[in-house]
Amino acid sequence: MTISRELFERAVAAAVRAPSLHNTQPWRFRWEPDRIEVRADGDRRLPVTDPTGWGVRLAVGAATYNLCLAATVGGCPLDVAWLPASDRPDLHAVLTPGVPRPATPVEHRLLRAVPVRSSNRRPFRPEPVPLAVRAELTAAARAEGAWLELVTGTVPVAAVAEIANAANRVLCRDPAYVEELRSWTRGAAMSPGTSPDAADDGVPASAGGPATEPQDLFPVRPFGERPRAPGKDYEAEPLVAVLGTAGNLATDQLRAGYALERVLLTITDLGLACSMLSQPIEVAAAREQLRVALGRYGTPQMVLRIGYGDPSQSTPRRAAAVVIDEPAAAPGAPGRPAR
Repeated sequence: MTISRELFERAVAAAVRAPSLHNTQPWRFRWEPDRIEVRADGDRRLPVTDPTGWGVRLAVGAATYNLCLAATVGGCPLDVAWLPASDRPDLHAVLTPGVPRPATPVEHRLLRAVPVRSSNRRPFRPEPVPLAVRAELTAAARAEGAWLELVTGTVPVAAVAEIANAANRVLCRDPAYVEELRSWTRGAAMSPGTSPDAADDGVPASAGGPATEPQDLFPVRPFGERPRAPGKDYEAEPLVAVLGTAGNLATDQLRAGYALERVLLTITDLGLACSMLSQPIEVAAAREQLRVALGRYGTPQMVLRIGYGDPSQSTPRRAAAVVIDEPAAAPGAPGRPAR
């Protein structure tokens, strides 16, 4: 079986809908009839927020999940080989045609969730997430080789919140970190005469949550810091989940992103909303505190806040054509060189 160019382009259109830190979209894709290469775009790594490349690998893993999902529904399942330690440091995955099979009803539903999934940074409604739904979320992570720990109860949730807030305070003491975040907030740090609606990356101020207030349980990144309406506080007892992996090598982080996207799409498919809190992961000491607090073997890779929320604005995305690298042309033949 070969991978058609048409299928590849449709799959990349799904891949670019994956989440990434500050919506930096640090990925690139290259097609051959027998393979697809997924690469990291080093120019889009956040040097202050993500000095190790963990966030890039998580984003690339999530984009790879969307790409594979679209290919499977399109009739060409793909096998994934993670290659973050190859002699080409930007090459993170190679996808090749797998055993043909029909897509499952779940895969069809998850693909339909791709264009509507978004991070909802606003307050959620107070109704609890049913037990059956919680079980589906943990099963989604487990199916992709990760674990999802659901944190319940006032004391455990408060402990996770304190770790997140402490990590956020550490990060915000660095002026370079604050400036980097500001530079990716569209509408707050754009060149004169540029409309935030024209941006194809970053987080629009309108997609950010309300400004933080003293009673808030978890930290909120100041993407716009809009004032909240009276009586619209964040929920007192959100469903908090921590996604993790057995290890923390580069391959583990790529697989974490792959599993994270399946969980996020499952959340969307089930009619839930979600926001991600990466501050406890970005600070090494906080990540270890989180692991100890959970009593889990392995490495936390992302904290999720899950609940029922009103529709939120999606962040913009670059067009699929912008992130595709064309293969090098044969000598004497027309074509564009690979990036």
